[in-house]
Amino acid sequence: MSGGAPAALVLGGSSEGFAVAALLHAHGFDVTTSFAGRTERRRAPQGRVRVGGFGGVEGLAVHLAAERPLCVIDATHPFAARMKANAAEACRRTATPLIHVERPAWTPQPGDDWRPAADVAEAAALIPATEGPCLITVGRQELGPFAARRDVSLLLRMIDPLETPFPHPSATVILDRGPFDLDAERRLFDAHGVASVVAKNSGGAAARAKLDAARERGLPVVMIERPPLTLGCAAPSPEAAADWALRLASEGRARFGGPGAP
Repeated sequence: MSGGAPAALVLGGSSEGFAVAALLHAHGFDVTTSFAGRTERRRAPQGRVRVGGFGGVEGLAVHLAAERPLCVIDATHPFAARMKANAAEACRRTATPLIHVERPAWTPQPGDDWRPAADVAEAAALIPATEGPCLITVGRQELGPFAARRDVSLLLRMIDPLETPFPHPSATVILDRGPFDLDAERRLFDAHGVASVVAKNSGGAAARAKLDAARERGLPVVMIERPPLTLGCAAPSPEAAADWALRLASEGRARFGGPGAP
């Protein structure tokens, strides 16, 4: 804690993390945003930055016990299940108030052809065999299961380049970062002849346009559903999470979980 200001640890990795850090910084919080370090190209949040893992539950619990932040705001990606579980357990052990920022999931619209999948392995198996490529947007860390689909060409979109060549005879890598608008997605689909899409149900506006482009063309979308939260309350927006932290600061006492949460 700096100069008596209330301290908050934001577990970053999503646009909501940058937003909540900016909101709390504007209200005088001593904010530290922690990143796992997997993304090389990253914009800077308001406040302090920490890069690198904590060392699992034990490491995070030691960090919280030493730093004593007023609260932890989990703004990791909706699919960062391990980090969310580690945060919940470490906060439970140290009695540190925790809230997850959970942006609303996407829901199918009239005309959508969504095929639900529980994980990337099931998603890879559900890709229909087509002449055109499948646009894969799951990130570079989880591409392994798609290498076995030699009957389908792949268009792999990611932020940072792969460290080793992808073992597939017909895979094209595109390096790009959202937000993606609909016109840009239309051009991408037309230029490559995209015939299907695999996406994680991350929600939000930044990556939604690919779903709209697929609907316009009547293309199937294999949609990977979110893992459930294991522990902790949830806020639907950065504003709601910031309000929660402000209430904690004004009350001047620790609170974990549901009572009074958004």
